[in-house]
Amino acid sequence: MEQEARRKDAKDAGRGEEKWVHDSSVDHKGKVPLRASTGVWKASLFIITIEFSERLSYFGIATNLITYLTTVLHQDLNTAAKNVKYWAGVTTIMPLAGGFLADAYFGRFTMVLLSSLIYLMGLSLLTLSEFIQRLKPCNLSNTCQNPRKVHEVLFFLALYFISLGTGGHKPCLQSFGADQFDDDHLEERKKKMSYFNWWNFALCCGLVLGVIVIVYVQDKVGWGVANLILTIVMAVTIIAFYMGKIYYRYRLPQGSPLTPLLQVLVAAIRKRNLPYPSNPSQLYEVPRSSNMSQGRLLCHTSRLRFLDKAAIVEVMESNSTERTHHNPWRLATVTKVEEMKLILSMIPIWLTSLIFGVCLQQASTFFVKQAAIMDRKISENFDIPPASIYSLAAVGMMVLITIYDKILIPFLRKVTGNERGISILQRIGIGMVFFTLSMITAACVEMKRLKAVEKEIIQGGKKGSLSISVFWLAPQYIIYGLGEGFALVGLQEYFYDQVPDSMRSLGIAFYLSVIGVGSFLSSFLIIIVDHITGKAGKSWIGKDLNMSRLDNFYWMLATLIVLNFCVYVFLARNYTYKNVEKRVIVSDCHESDGAAGLVL
Repeated sequence: MEQEARRKDAKDAGRGEEKWVHDSSVDHKGKVPLRASTGVWKASLFIITIEFSERLSYFGIATNLITYLTTVLHQDLNTAAKNVKYWAGVTTIMPLAGGFLADAYFGRFTMVLLSSLIYLMGLSLLTLSEFIQRLKPCNLSNTCQNPRKVHEVLFFLALYFISLGTGGHKPCLQSFGADQFDDDHLEERKKKMSYFNWWNFALCCGLVLGVIVIVYVQDKVGWGVANLILTIVMAVTIIAFYMGKIYYRYRLPQGSPLTPLLQVLVAAIRKRNLPYPSNPSQLYEVPRSSNMSQGRLLCHTSRLRFLDKAAIVEVMESNSTERTHHNPWRLATVTKVEEMKLILSMIPIWLTSLIFGVCLQQASTFFVKQAAIMDRKISENFDIPPASIYSLAAVGMMVLITIYDKILIPFLRKVTGNERGISILQRIGIGMVFFTLSMITAACVEMKRLKAVEKEIIQGGKKGSLSISVFWLAPQYIIYGLGEGFALVGLQEYFYDQVPDSMRSLGIAFYLSVIGVGSFLSSFLIIIVDHITGKAGKSWIGKDLNMSRLDNFYWMLATLIVLNFCVYVFLARNYTYKNVEKRVIVSDCHESDGAAGLVL
C-alpha cells in the first residue's frame, strides 16, 4: 500500500515513468518510485561534502606542486611545468575510463566509493613519504640538492594514485549528484540548474581553503603535516558519503553505452541505398505504452540525415512482431539515432573548448611562479605563499555564481522566457571572452613586472623578490575566475545535459577531458614555443622567469582564444539541442534549440 501511494504521488507530481532505484527497497523489476523532493538537497549535501574534500586535496596539491618540484626535488622551471601539466592531463583524462565503467557496469555510487578509497591511498602514500625517515627526500632536512630517488619514485606513484582515484571520482560524483534531480519534474529541473552553480560554489570553497590553509601549512609548517590533514579530511568525508546512502537515488548501469551508438552506425551503412521516407513519422520508434524501461524518448531532428536510415523500416520488418524482436544491428529507434547525432554534434564543441584547458594550466604554473618572485609581504613578519594568490580566482567565481544564480537567472528568465536564462552555449561563449581578457591582462602585468626586473635586478643588482606587489596579479586571477564561472560551469551542464541519459558519467568525463587534453596541448605548446623562440635568440619560456618573455606567450594565447571564438560562434549558431519528447502531448515534437533557448 505504501509503495502504491508513493507511486501515485510521483505520477501526480508529473514525474512520468519510474526509472530510479532508491536505496535497497526495490520491487521485482528493480525499480521503485521517486522519493519526495524534500530529500533532494539532503542527498546532495552528502555528495557535495566529499566533493569539497576532493577539491581541497586536489588544489592543495596542484597549485603548489610546481613549488615542491622546484624547491624540494630541484627540477628546473621548464621540467617542473611539464611534469605538472602531464599529471594534470592524466588526472583529467582518466575520468573517461571511470565514467564508462560506471555507466556500463558498476554504477555511480559504487565507482565513487571505490575511487575515493584509491584517492585516499594516494594521499596516505604522500604522507608516508614525508614522515618515514627512509622515504624522506633527505636524511635530516628537505634542503639537500640531490633528494633520494626512492622519495621521488614514491612521490610520483602517490600522485598518479590520486589521478587514478580522480578517474572514477570526478565523472561519477557530479553526475550522481545531478541524478538526484528529476528531469521530468519542473521544479526539480530548475533546482538542477542551480545545483551546477552551487556545486561549483562548494568546489571553490575547497579551492580557497586548499590554496590558503593547505598551501600555508606546506610552506610554513611542512609538507608532511599538510598531507596528513588532507588524508584525515578525505577519510572523514568518505565515511559521511557512505552514511548518506539511504537518501540517494540510483540509476542502474545498462551495459556499454557505446554499443547502441555503433549499432546505429552499422544499420545506417547497411541501409545507405534506401530512400528517405516522405514523413519522419514513418521512422521506427518504440511506442511509449510498450516502453516503460527505455527512458526518455527523443524527437526527430533533420541534422545528420544519413543516420536516419538506421530507423527506416524495411518490408521484412514491417510486421509489428518482427519489429518487436528486431535485430538492433539492422533497425534502430529514432531515439537511438538521435543519441548518435548528439554525440557527433558534440565533437566540434569539444574541440573548440580545448583552449580552456590550455588557459587553465597557466594559473597553476606560470601565474604561481610569477607570484613567487614578487613582493608577497602583508606585514613585516607575514608573507603570502605564492600559490595562495590562486584563491582570488575562486573568490571571483564564487561571487559570480552567487550573483548569477540569485539575480541574473531570475531576471533573464523573465526577459528571454528561457528557463536557463541564457543558453548553455551562450554561457560558454561569455566565458571565452573573459578568458581572453584574463590573458590580455596577464600579458600587461608581466610587461610591468619585466620592467621592474630590468630596473631592480639587471641594472640595480638586487637579490630576492621584486618590489612590485603580488596583488598586481589580482586582476588577471579575478577575471580568470569570472571566466571559469561562465565557461566551466557551462561546460559541465552541456556535457551532462546533452549526452544520452545512459552516458551522463561519461558526459562529465568528456568535460574533464577538455581540461586534460588542454593540459597536454599546453605542454606541447610550451615545447614548441621554447624551441622556436630559443632558436630566434631569446626563449619566451626559459629556466629563469626573469630572463623569459612570458608576456609574449600570454599575447599568443589571447590571439588563439579569439580565433577559436570565431569558430565557436559559427558552431553555436547552428547547434541543435537535445529535444525530449513531451510526456503529456506525445506529438509535441518540433525542432528547436530545446530547453536551452536561443544560441549565439
